[in-house]
Amino acid sequence: MNPDHYRVKAGQKVSLQDWATDDDGGYSKEDGKALLQKLEAELADWQERLYAEGKQAVLIVLQARDAGGKDGTVKHVFGAFNPNGVQISNFKVPNEEELAHDFLWRVHAKAPRRGTIGVFNRSHYEDVLVTRVHQLIDDKTAKQRLEQISHFEAMLVANGTQIVKFYLHISPDEQQERLQARLDDKTKHWKFNEGDLAERIKWPEYTKAYEDALTTSTKDAPWYVIPADHKWFRDLLISQILLSKLKDMKPQYPATSYDPEQVKIPKVAAK
Repeated sequence: MNPDHYRVKAGQKVSLQDWATDDDGGYSKEDGKALLQKLEAELADWQERLYAEGKQAVLIVLQARDAGGKDGTVKHVFGAFNPNGVQISNFKVPNEEELAHDFLWRVHAKAPRRGTIGVFNRSHYEDVLVTRVHQLIDDKTAKQRLEQISHFEAMLVANGTQIVKFYLHISPDEQQERLQARLDDKTKHWKFNEGDLAERIKWPEYTKAYEDALTTSTKDAPWYVIPADHKWFRDLLISQILLSKLKDMKPQYPATSYDPEQVKIPKVAAK
């Protein structure tokens, strides 16, 4: 499985039809899940190095259509990390205070601190997706915002934050099945939102908006189109890409100021 196959090349004109939503990388479900368990252990190890070093950060951007699998990815992939070193942020409809500032103001405040991994479960890209589809901004404003996002991400990278962006790519049929499953299971009724049906009707408009947003893929802040009809393959591919990113960052355990062999731990009485 070559992750570069799923990476949007810098300067590339994007057509989501170029990526199959039901791709499985040639793995069986059983083999994929077995490999994922191995990757989870490695991810935990490299996250510990990142946290201990405290000099770099990782920002993960998750975007998807309704029922695309963002929450599942957070649970099944990022669940491998130590919670002390992970911050999950979700950008919904801006409040009055946030609307009084530029659209990136609230986002910058949630950027991960050094040594940690930040996850944007819905992100600053919402301001060029929902707003555009619902005609709250025009094409000129959307283009301007995409340029500002690129500059913002370049600034974060220049200051030690590595960025990796995932678009979870599902088919209309798969979305229909997942929405229906929420209706059929009373324990999932809380996840169903009738507004999702209105958004589903706008599928072509969202496709166009996402294709434009994905053109912000760069060498240092790449977008990956993740086939997400198979949840297990989604998790496997994202885990592999993240592990590769962490290894490329080469975080190191800090040097100690003492000689461990010379340290004697004193005995103490229990009472």
